Amino acid sequence: MRAGARAATVGAGLVAGAALWWRTHPSACPYGQRFWVEAPHPFITRARLRAALRPRAGETVLEVGPGTGYYSLDVAAALQPGGALHVFDLQQEMLDHTMRAAREAGVASIVPRQGDARSLPYQDESFDAAYLVTVLGEIPDQDAALRELRRVVRPAGRIVVGELFGDPHMVGAGALARRAAAAGLRLERRVGPPFGFFAVLSRTP
Repeated sequence: MRAGARAATVGAGLVAGAALWWRTHPSACPYGQRFWVEAPHPFITRARLRAALRPRAGETVLEVGPGTGYYSLDVAAALQPGGALHVFDLQQEMLDHTMRAAREAGVASIVPRQGDARSLPYQDESFDAAYLVTVLGEIPDQDAALRELRRVVRPAGRIVVGELFGDPHMVGAGALARRAAAAGLRLERRVGPPFGFFAVLSRTP
């Protein structure tokens, strides 16, 4: 085997090994690598999120894992007048970044809070809707996170989960439907293709 081919094989192996490690060791994207969440999001666009979430003026909505606010400001604007977007993240640095962006944009209706998505510090049925984009797979206990989302969203509300192929933590549509059912949620519809979609979940009785 020539040196170039050998190097390519080794490189491919390292990439595959890294992907497998990330797949089996869920964790949030570090703030120092925030360029991954700031890059354009193909297929899981802001417009598609709005189509799935259907935010309305006056609503109270929760975003889990806003990162640097790629979706936050757009959703917060759609909740006006009278609404509020609560952003919840494991990393205070991400929240600080999002709030700086909100201040620069003149958006005053975003409320930050730091914590773990497996135990949300909100009362039952606090929100009209909730969403998280390429975040569910980063949470060590996805089932607990979905149960918590079901708890804090009102019975007639909706939960939107965004996933993108290429993300080492991607949760496919089939796995998501199964996890949702176990948490007392059902998959109502999907916006976007299987390799980049927003799944709309609702509470089962």
